[in-house]
Amino acid sequence: MDNQKIKLSIIIVSWNVKDFLIKCLESCFSKLKGIDFEVIVSDNASSDGTQGMVEKKFPNIKLIKNEKNLGFAAGNNKAIKIAKGEYVLLLNPDAEFLDDSIKYAIEKMEENKNIGVLGCNILNPDMTTQMSIRKFPTVMDILIILLKLKKIFPNILNRYLATDFDYSKESEVDQVMGAYILTKKEVFEKIGLLDEGYFIWFEEVDFCKRIWQNSLKVVYSPCARVIHHGGKSFSQEGFAKKQIMFFKSALRFLFKTKLN
Repeated sequence: MDNQKIKLSIIIVSWNVKDFLIKCLESCFSKLKGIDFEVIVSDNASSDGTQGMVEKKFPNIKLIKNEKNLGFAAGNNKAIKIAKGEYVLLLNPDAEFLDDSIKYAIEKMEENKNIGVLGCNILNPDMTTQMSIRKFPTVMDILIILLKLKKIFPNILNRYLATDFDYSKESEVDQVMGAYILTKKEVFEKIGLLDEGYFIWFEEVDFCKRIWQNSLKVVYSPCARVIHHGGKSFSQEGFAKKQIMFFKSALRFLFKTKLN
């Protein structure tokens, strides 16, 4: 069984979002048809009964019980190391599959070997499209965000936020939202795992940057779609702590980008 080839490994890092995780996992098994997949949950020491729920309701899932909150990057990396799928989907625990359209996303990657990351149409619970595409941020963009200048100048971040992006068309993009990142296991072998220097925020930005630096492409495609409730894990943190984490992650990304 351990040697059985699996097409897709779905990796979910969770932290105190049991109710959303249940819906996410149920959607995996009810919506994904005609594809061999495994699910790996890397739980960051949840205190809401998440681990017991997974063991009871989804005994066939691989559950990693982290002894503390490792953050997004390290939590994913522990699962990536044991993933057996040819393709790997990093999926947020507050996301849900609507259908089996991930099959078309995988087919698209098989047709174009230069795609290193594929993002999909991420929807709000009311089925409107989330703005999930961004340009790579500049130093000025980060300063504008930290100083909350967008409240004074509403259009000042339009370039970074890619407000003119057409979500109905497939396009090469700088980065996709970390809620849904489809890639290949061999991509991690080529460019490395997620940078664990980020605890939260900018891990996917960093990863997408490395994809482009290694002559691969980041592509958005509307061929697949998921619902994303948005930020349910990290909304549990206080405002000041989130600001500090954002600043540290932003500085790390900008410093690495300058060096490279």
